[in-house]
Amino acid sequence: MAELDTSGGGKKKGGKVRSKKQSTRVDLTAMVDLAFLLVTFFMLTTTLSKAKAMDLAMPDKDDQKPDVQEPIAASRTLTVLLGSNNKLEWFIGVPGESLTPPTVDGYGKEGFRKVLVEQGQRIKQTTGKEMFVIIKPSDKSVYKNMIDVIDELNITNNKLYAIVDITPVEVELLKRDKIY
Repeated sequence: MAELDTSGGGKKKGGKVRSKKQSTRVDLTAMVDLAFLLVTFFMLTTTLSKAKAMDLAMPDKDDQKPDVQEPIAASRTLTVLLGSNNKLEWFIGVPGESLTPPTVDGYGKEGFRKVLVEQGQRIKQTTGKEMFVIIKPSDKSVYKNMIDVIDELNITNNKLYAIVDITPVEVELLKRDKIY
């Protein structure tokens, strides 16, 4: 049982004679019980922070028809190869027939986002169509890099992209530039 004792203390010699005051006793048991009930109630009813998930629409394997594919011109295709050490390599076109030299870049506002904005505007002006981005993660890239690329695509409002397997030719390109 919890108590609060506020007794006056010991007697002093001399001075006026006063009547002895009764000590005040407050029983705190009910207040402690109520505090624990409230803490328990709020712990059980509070929602923890919800996981943030990004919507990624992937086609069903049953619905894929390999013979019915819409051709996309290499002049409006940005190929992104995800390498190691938080680096990526990008070029316009397809490997072996790239229209721009392969460029090693980083992630973020001054890296890949700047590339998306500049190349997207250039392709829109020259072809009149939206840019298509092909994302090819390597064995040495980490999952965070893939999420960073998709985040940058969402930030720049680029809706046309595909995630495909990397080819041996592209792996050699990453090895040549020392990011594999």
